[in-house]
Amino acid sequence: RIEGGTLHGIDYILPVASAQVKSAILLAALFANSPTTIREPAPTRDHTERMLRAFGVECKRQSAEGSMMLLPSPAIRNPQSAIRIPSDFSSAAFFIVAALLVPDSEICLECVGLNPTRTGLLDALTRMGAKFSIENAREENNEPVGDIIVQAVQDLKGVEISGAEIPRMIDEFPILAVAATQARGETQVRDAAELRVKESDRMATVVDELRKMGARIEPHEHGFTIEGPTRLRGARVDAHNDHRLAMSLAVAGLIAEGETTVEGWECVADSFPNFSDLMSQVTGRNPTSDQSSRDSHHRKSNTDMRDDWSSPPPNKGR
Repeated sequence: RIEGGTLHGIDYILPVASAQVKSAILLAALFANSPTTIREPAPTRDHTERMLRAFGVECKRQSAEGSMMLLPSPAIRNPQSAIRIPSDFSSAAFFIVAALLVPDSEICLECVGLNPTRTGLLDALTRMGAKFSIENAREENNEPVGDIIVQAVQDLKGVEISGAEIPRMIDEFPILAVAATQARGETQVRDAAELRVKESDRMATVVDELRKMGARIEPHEHGFTIEGPTRLRGARVDAHNDHRLAMSLAVAGLIAEGETTVEGWECVADSFPNFSDLMSQVTGRNPTSDQSSRDSHHRKSNTDMRDDWSSPPPNKGR
């Protein structure tokens, strides 16, 4: 039960690195009668702070202490320019990895948000041997934006990902795992306990579903280890009602031998309802729906999502 009342500023130490909790406190602090300080155990996404500054709110980061202070604002002003929302990096990640893995691929992803608290995947893939270029780099409403150019690579190598890198790519570990299956040597992910409390237990589901496709992947308490490269094989896999896992498995299907069917595909509409259409456009392939699933499930009328997603055998990307 929550009752309204006068809000007071607080000095709060986040028990875990969570941008969602941090943002909730910052928005409440706008209406407090005194300053609020938030202390983070590790840097997290800072979209909320950047947005508040664009609206004239005084939100100071004290990087040496890993903390920030927000001063209540008597008025919020409109930004001097129109607000443009960049393309979501987490959604772009599936196309980045697909372009890296499908032979002869090249893609340009335009106007993608490049906030450094979100682009840990690019850093990890760069250490693995991927090559990217950023064009038209600029800042819009305090957010860095640019076009990402990606080309296929043939010799990725395994790396270790841990510590402060984890919050910067917490939503990208399912698709990172797909890339790691094609990397030479071991890829180890550590310090990623938060994966167990996402839309699914992503630690367990990523391991279970990629194993069905032949991946050599072992779970640990706070991460997993993948040995590569492995030639994946098509399989019937389960999305576990997790949109990011579903799309990651679809990308794995692009490079697998034989057909891959992702059961529970409708959950992709949570974040990327036109994923199938865009993937069809860039690959030149048409993912199809499993007929038995269509007969037994009610299909949503306001989307073009399938209940199950099936990929044809791989060919060259473009």
